[in-house]
Amino acid sequence: MVEEIKITKKYPRRGDDGYKIVSVRMKEEIIEKLDEISAQTNRSRNEVINFLLKAAIDIVKIEE
Repeated sequence: MVEEIKITKKYPRRGDDGYKIVSVRMKEEIIEKLDEISAQTNRSRNEVINFLLKAAIDIVKIEE
């Protein structure tokens, strides 16, 4: 008779951490500016984009 049953932890799959992957087309000039900010702040391009999007979402105003 088996004395114990071992069950391994389930690790979240990609995307289950609250983040989703998206693909966005951008002009080269924007990417160059993002890369400059990234280098100056020692942050990844992804981090910089997320910071900027969060700030923009907080101040956006939709006009009719």
